[in-house]
Amino acid sequence: MSSTKQKKIMKKYISICICFAAFFIASCKKDSYKNDGGVSKAYVDLTTYDYLKSNPKFDSLVKVIDKAGLKDVVNSNITFFVTTNYGVADYVAAKKNQKAIEVGNENINFGIKDIPSQELSDSLKTYMFEGKINRDQITLAGKLYNSLLGPIPDVSYMIKFRRSFDYSNYVDHVDYVTYTKVIGTRDDQELDQNAIPDDQKDKAVDCQTSGIITKTGIVHVLDGRHRLFFNAQSLGN
Repeated sequence: MSSTKQKKIMKKYISICICFAAFFIASCKKDSYKNDGGVSKAYVDLTTYDYLKSNPKFDSLVKVIDKAGLKDVVNSNITFFVTTNYGVADYVAAKKNQKAIEVGNENINFGIKDIPSQELSDSLKTYMFEGKINRDQITLAGKLYNSLLGPIPDVSYMIKFRRSFDYSNYVDHVDYVTYTKVIGTRDDQELDQNAIPDDQKDKAVDCQTSGIITKTGIVHVLDGRHRLFFNAQSLGN
């Protein structure tokens, strides 16, 4: 093989490696969106609870599940949108700050153990849906569901795809599974979305990984920036 041809091949190989490395680094940042085409090996030979317990990034969520007494529910035939330790930590920090203001002591000892079990149970059920809702049942148009908490006045939950062209250099498009808390009517069906009052705006979050099939159900992992229960309280200092 001529040296000129070898150089061309080597240059092409280096170019491919650089592109792959750049994409890999961008995908692995703590809170970056990942290329959500679902997981390459979807099935895990564990129950949903055991899968979460086996993965350190869900340690705090497992503590919430245990405190809420929902292990059996988590292991039933459901679809579960889960959040990582970051989302739980910020939620607990916000609840701690609220309690510190109430008692006038910013140095209080406060954690998951101090949050009422029923509050955690009711709130966590809003991430759970009966049956298996995987990527092949999800559409761009979206569908409204009641969570395991049951019907809530003026609130429903929408599961849909959000199509992104952010990675057009690599793929034609990426469909992110999106979990949305719909308040009143769907914002995406309103003619003038700018006219929607802030307290009536839907709250949506993409999944960073979707379509994990456990022995008992389906798991979709929400983006790391999502704070548990869409909590928006101050974290304090």
